[in-house]
Amino acid sequence: MKKIRKSIAFLYGDPVLFAAFAVAMFSALFVHPSKEYLAYLDFRVLSLLFSMMVVVAGFQKAGVFGFIVERLLKFVHNTRMLVFVFVGVCFFGSMLITNDVALITFVPLGIMTLTQTRKGKLLIPVIVLQTIAANLGSMLTPLGNPQNLYLYSVSNMTMGQFLWTMAMPSGISFLLLVAAIFFIKPERIEPPTEQQGKAVGRKKALLWCVLFFICLLAVLRILPYGIALAVVLAGAVIFDRKILLWVDYGLLLTFIFLFVFIGNMENIPVVSDTLSKLVDTREVTVAILLSQVISNVPASMLLSKFTANYSALLIGVNLGGLGTLIASMASVISYKLYAYTRGAKTGRYLAIFTAMNLLFLGVLWVSVVVLKGVTA
Repeated sequence: MKKIRKSIAFLYGDPVLFAAFAVAMFSALFVHPSKEYLAYLDFRVLSLLFSMMVVVAGFQKAGVFGFIVERLLKFVHNTRMLVFVFVGVCFFGSMLITNDVALITFVPLGIMTLTQTRKGKLLIPVIVLQTIAANLGSMLTPLGNPQNLYLYSVSNMTMGQFLWTMAMPSGISFLLLVAAIFFIKPERIEPPTEQQGKAVGRKKALLWCVLFFICLLAVLRILPYGIALAVVLAGAVIFDRKILLWVDYGLLLTFIFLFVFIGNMENIPVVSDTLSKLVDTREVTVAILLSQVISNVPASMLLSKFTANYSALLIGVNLGGLGTLIASMASVISYKLYAYTRGAKTGRYLAIFTAMNLLFLGVLWVSVVVLKGVTA
């Protein structure tokens, strides 16, 4: 009985996981469970996602990210430069370590630094910009976020095709972030004297660098994903088995439940035909709007079954991470981190967050349609 209660509590603690579980169970009423369910699962995506989460957790535990920020802060002399550092590390860092990990790592460091330098008035705009930066920076690479990794795998795009598709939206995003940062008044500050992160474990950091390279080879389809998974698991077990407890197993379960739901939807003719007609030539618009309601990861997985225009879908679900708080679950992470700070003004945060997200979304949406010629 206790195990059942713990399982229920675990599901309720993660809204997206609970929603994925609920829709999977609902779909099972129409397509009854069978051995065919195993065919729904994309083991390549699940293996790569797990491997990357283990490696990134290793980097976190080794203190690599805190070390990088400490070095960057030595060149900071005013608030505008400070904001540029924290927004920049989220934008570029998310390309390799995913948007949610970038926010989990760098938002607390930003909060700590702004508090120590007595610039607490900048907390809301900086955290909102960090969140936008992580969501937009992550769209450039297959490693940047779960929906990219998934679409890169199912679409069979080459790395060159993927980067070419996302280069223009990413470039415009960076320019928009730089323009937004220029609205920050450059007030004089002194770099904080307290150490932001713990000392780096150099040997372990080197180990995780090697394992990250192995994961990258698997993502690029140079190395079989099964071998990469085995090597990463072996490395974690031999050198630091506790790191396996740092993995977000809720995200893996979310993917599994969504695979079941989407597989079942494909096997319901009415649903399949309706979605195919709705998505056809409207991938960007449908992806953006659907992401606002169910988040961009589930949206990418669902819509990928009803279109072959993966480039437009890729752009749509990444831009769809802007907008509402739940459009990208990474945004929920930074909101929670801010809400736990002393004197947090959550209502003001949500108002500024929504306004800035909609502004970025509107500009990028129009830019993509006009400059890239993608059908809206």
